[in-house]
Amino acid sequence: MAVLKKIWETYKELILYVFFGGCTTLVNMIAYAVCYYPLGISNLSSTLIAWALGVAFAFVTNKLWVFESKSMQRSVLLRELGSFVGCRAATGLLDVAIMYVCVDLLHWNGLLMKAVSNVLVIILNFIASKLVIFTNRKK
Repeated sequence: MAVLKKIWETYKELILYVFFGGCTTLVNMIAYAVCYYPLGISNLSSTLIAWALGVAFAFVTNKLWVFESKSMQRSVLLRELGSFVGCRAATGLLDVAIMYVCVDLLHWNGLLMKAVSNVLVIILNFIASKLVIFTNRKK
């Protein structure tokens, strides 16, 4: 039990980030499926709605539980939200650019490149959240 406690204490932030990242993926996929199939919303609109809901869910879970940024001051919330959405939009564009160049132009394997791109995006999102976005932690 002591070993598990030590692992939790050492990697808590990373474990929670991965867990809530999985939950965010589920939110995104379910939102897309509901919008696209029964509601008949276009693919692009369904994708954008799903992205927005996923980012909103990720912001709340990252703020409160992963990075424990406790400040609810309006100025702090707006700064964190703005930088969070901005960083997620930037890494989303990076993902699109990687996929376009590597798959459409270079004709590399799409699934392999999507996996590589996702790993890069996840790492960059974690670094941005930890070092830039949630800097008023536990306050």
